[in-house]
Amino acid sequence: MKLVIVESPAKSHTIEKYLGSSYKVMASYGHIRDLSITGEGGLGVDVKNDFKPTYVINDDKKNIVASLKREAKKAEEVILATDPDREGEAISWHLAKVLNLDVNKTKRLEFHEITKPAIMKALENPRHIDLNLVSSQETRRIIDRIMGFKLSTLLKKKIGSMSAGRVQSVALKLIVDREKEVLAFKPKEFWTIEGSFASKTFKAKLEKKNGVDVKINNDEEATHILNELPDKFVCSSIKKSKKRTESKPPFTTSTLQQEAYNKFKFSTAKTSLLAQRLYEGIDIDSERTGLITYMRTDSIRLSPEFINSANSFIKENYGEQYLGHIKVNKSNNQVQDAHEAIRPTSLENTPKLMKEYLTRDLYNLYTLIYNRALTSLMAAREDEITSVKLVGNGYEFKTEGSIPVFDGFTKIYNFDEEQEQVALPRFKEQEVYSVDEMTKEQHFTKAPSRFTEARLVKTMEEVGIGRPSTYASTISTLYKHDYIEAVSGSLIPSEQGILTSDRLEKYFPTFMDAKFTANMEDSLDNIVDGSSSRLALLDSFYESFMHLFDNASKTWVESYGKCPICGKDLELKSSRYGVFVACSGYPECHYVQKEEKEKPVISEDKICPRCGKPLVLRKSKHGEFYGCSGYPDCTYIEGQEKAQDKVPLETIPDRVCPRCGGTLVVRKGIGKKSDFIACSNFPKCRYTESIKK
Repeated sequence: MKLVIVESPAKSHTIEKYLGSSYKVMASYGHIRDLSITGEGGLGVDVKNDFKPTYVINDDKKNIVASLKREAKKAEEVILATDPDREGEAISWHLAKVLNLDVNKTKRLEFHEITKPAIMKALENPRHIDLNLVSSQETRRIIDRIMGFKLSTLLKKKIGSMSAGRVQSVALKLIVDREKEVLAFKPKEFWTIEGSFASKTFKAKLEKKNGVDVKINNDEEATHILNELPDKFVCSSIKKSKKRTESKPPFTTSTLQQEAYNKFKFSTAKTSLLAQRLYEGIDIDSERTGLITYMRTDSIRLSPEFINSANSFIKENYGEQYLGHIKVNKSNNQVQDAHEAIRPTSLENTPKLMKEYLTRDLYNLYTLIYNRALTSLMAAREDEITSVKLVGNGYEFKTEGSIPVFDGFTKIYNFDEEQEQVALPRFKEQEVYSVDEMTKEQHFTKAPSRFTEARLVKTMEEVGIGRPSTYASTISTLYKHDYIEAVSGSLIPSEQGILTSDRLEKYFPTFMDAKFTANMEDSLDNIVDGSSSRLALLDSFYESFMHLFDNASKTWVESYGKCPICGKDLELKSSRYGVFVACSGYPECHYVQKEEKEKPVISEDKICPRCGKPLVLRKSKHGEFYGCSGYPDCTYIEGQEKAQDKVPLETIPDRVCPRCGGTLVVRKGIGKKSDFIACSNFPKCRYTESIKK
């Protein structure tokens, strides 16, 4: 029996069926080891000994490792088949070390889709562990550990923030910088003028006067122009042109996350999870089949086999005129072109056929991937654009219309940038067209758009922050530590997030620059191709980082005021209950600053139906609500009224409360309880009596 080790249990079941009874397939459940938290600074790295790492088996993986060791001893051969990226290569290396396998001889399978042909082909063409890939991943992990541990410790001590890192902190800075742009933005007023012509058969917009672009700044200027416009305009030119719209490339990790958000509002984490399931396999009848290729990739390359099958599919189903050309990556040193784009493993598994086996979300994502990969090889869409100019009294209006000539790839995959089809009447040059109506409209320039998860991923990719496998986890980390929140889809930094970003930028400007992270990725790639050494990169990084870290540790003073008891400086402290401000003179002085509670906002028009006091706007972890200002004596909350609060109270004439002299009223009983008489001054007076029948 031969033992094959993969990362996920879902994948192990699928592959074991493909390989047959002579193979046993087990899962490592991801990484089995990580850097320890021992040694100087708890880094798990011996900086003085060439950054030698110390690895420990994760607590939650000890039973798994024990099982793998037992099976490895019984197996005639152990084969490693982890994911085809740096993380996967590192996991294979750690498995080899823990299981006492010869790193230079142990077979390593690489495949980008979980189908029987792909698995059997990988088995026939095994390779060995790529130690350069392992070294690159280990270097990244060491750098991230040093930065993460040291910055997080410093932030917690100085301002109470819980986390920082090479990628997440730069991503946070992008969000914070954009928020500052939005808040600093001052809208500018401008106006447009549009005319309706020829019995309202078409509309045109004012663009120029005497050949110069018109800019209208206010209502007065717009009105002045309207007064100068004639009643008739002459058609000065008619231009027709062809517009070609090429299909988009197949998906990479980032473009899939962007499109899934734009189409379905899927978070990056949700898209990653759904794509993982499609990759690992779906039960189709009695067989589990992987529907898409590996979903962590930055390449748009498609395999020759897929291209050939797609071309045949397009010709057979749509005709030869729908064949397009192959998309290629633009020059980008960071693209790992050994990977493929995300595509369906078989075009025979159409979304229509797969629909009954998929949940709605899986079906939507699979349809997106399937159509995008297929249409990337289809012909461009063609439209005929007609542009008409009308002139009068020096003013030039323009109207534009388009009609489709050839639908191309949009026969399958509609695109968001599609122009609204506008059919224009037949025009003749020098023909006169009368004006039906001229209208002016006020506008204001808009502030820069806040990031959505999709826009953030796009920007991270453009500036070189992170890798396909890190986009979703980076955003999740920012949420987890309350650095950002999503409001109607827009990412807004919290006060703590802004403070964290500002302080890191002040004391660690080099490392908060996106160029540093991008250059780091280039340097890690150089380790992969052998043109750079692990030790040289770590030495350079550590020297520059520790210089800034030591300086920040000495000079970073966060003022929290003076102790009102002894006059010493207040400082931020932490306990298992969280962070708080207290006197630096502890234990001699025990002063702890209490958090000031936000004063509730008193409503001017809302009255408590129980006691008559005004309602106040309060806040809780569930949001804002109106409650009684008489709390805790009165616990009324608007929207959570009891039955008697919802029914108008019936006053009993000629009766007063024997206790306080207040008016008596009839209240409705709740549930099976009978109605009763009570004092209207409740809850101050709790007098009640039953109603005599």
